[in-house]
Amino acid sequence: MSSIDQGEMMTASRNTAVVDELIEMRGLRFHFRDWPSKRLNAPSLILLHGFTGHARSWDPFAEAMTDRYRVLALDQRGHGETGWAAADRYGIDDMVCDLESFVQALGLQDFALIGLSMGGLVTIEYAGRRPKALAACVIVDIGPEIDRSGSSRIQAGLQAVDTFASREEAFAVARADNSRPPEALHRKRSYASLMRTEDGRWTYRYDRALRSPGKLRLRDPETAWRSCANIKVSTQIVRGELSDILSPQLAERMVQTIPNARLVTVANAAHGVPYDNPDGFLEAVREFLDG
Repeated sequence: MSSIDQGEMMTASRNTAVVDELIEMRGLRFHFRDWPSKRLNAPSLILLHGFTGHARSWDPFAEAMTDRYRVLALDQRGHGETGWAAADRYGIDDMVCDLESFVQALGLQDFALIGLSMGGLVTIEYAGRRPKALAACVIVDIGPEIDRSGSSRIQAGLQAVDTFASREEAFAVARADNSRPPEALHRKRSYASLMRTEDGRWTYRYDRALRSPGKLRLRDPETAWRSCANIKVSTQIVRGELSDILSPQLAERMVQTIPNARLVTVANAAHGVPYDNPDGFLEAVREFLDG
């Protein structure tokens, strides 16, 4: 049997089932999903979700990327199955320090990083610090500044009803708000975002402190633009065609500011690009990372 045949057999026989892990970092218990790669000695890919999101929202994309990467989807502080922090410790700087600890704890080298929305802001600041272990990054539908229309929409959403009689009721609200994602994937992501309350109802699986406007402390735009200019790795900016968060003008300014950046616009997607058009997002990111 040739060495190529042996390698193919070893690759095919590898167990690629996702494993849920807990790790203690910076005084908090963090949850992450670890998807082994189908390839031996594959590089790692870290996925950071957006505000109010969770690691499980990446499941379809993460599984698809295991042919090339070991994929690590982290629940950021106050979100998903990770512990809740003090109300004044929900800043982008706090989350960047969490990511630094995560990379160090797992001993990662030459890894790629993808951040959506809030996770994209963490990606900008982290990459702007020029960590040696980072090989490439993807910033998904976010920039140093946010369109006012999108900001107003997010703030209004925080004031909406956040307890439900059933998971199906919660999904119906999510579906009415956005019918673009494939329905089966949308339902699975919606269910994973919920937890029971003491009275048997359902609510969102993130810290209630974050449901008050202003509790998520963002970097000021000037500082974030400086971080963009300091990124040295190959960078892809992904914008949803229908986004009300990242305007075409801001996206183009990012391309001009980040030294080695490219922009791709995913059709039929708003701010939640990986959810609204999962196939289009997967194709765009694969093309970039393969390059």
